[in-house]
Amino acid sequence: MSSFKLLLAFAPWIAFLIIAHGSLLRLKLGLVTALALCVVMGMARLHRGVILWAGLCFFMFATIAVVIFENMWTVQHMGVLASGTLAVFAAASLIVGKPFTLDYAREHTDPALWNQSEFLRTNFVITLVWALGFTANAILAWGKMVGFLLSELGYEALSYTLLVGTAIFTIWYPGYVSRIRRAPEQSQP
Repeated sequence: MSSFKLLLAFAPWIAFLIIAHGSLLRLKLGLVTALALCVVMGMARLHRGVILWAGLCFFMFATIAVVIFENMWTVQHMGVLASGTLAVFAAASLIVGKPFTLDYAREHTDPALWNQSEFLRTNFVITLVWALGFTANAILAWGKMVGFLLSELGYEALSYTLLVGTAIFTIWYPGYVSRIRRAPEQSQP
């Protein structure tokens, strides 16, 4: 997956992350913006699959809870709920045998390879790394919320580092698998 496609896949979440800091008004604006992006990108087929549905479910719930009802419990637990939603949807995609990365990997992969075990295994590994990253971020968000061990800035830095590391792994891993597969072919006389 290219870095552009990866950014596009998570555009509503990234927009939410950028906008929704500092005040209740910005949180509301971030939620509405992210929900609108999910809907528009889904209709334009720029956003699909598990990540689309996770975004729609989370942003619809959070927008109703925060914008309409000003539910402070939801506001207080926003980080845990957001990362937790992504973790649950990513894990569910693994459990049902349809890693969420398949929707994006198929865009730039020959259809003849879509059912090959290596292609499926690569997407399983990448989705597993995302599921673990989202789970770790939910735990970090909880730690930040209760003020456990680290400063708020420490939790933010760890969370962003984890997301960037997972994104880098997503871009790097398919090429690594491909190089490993070709290595025996290249060493034969």
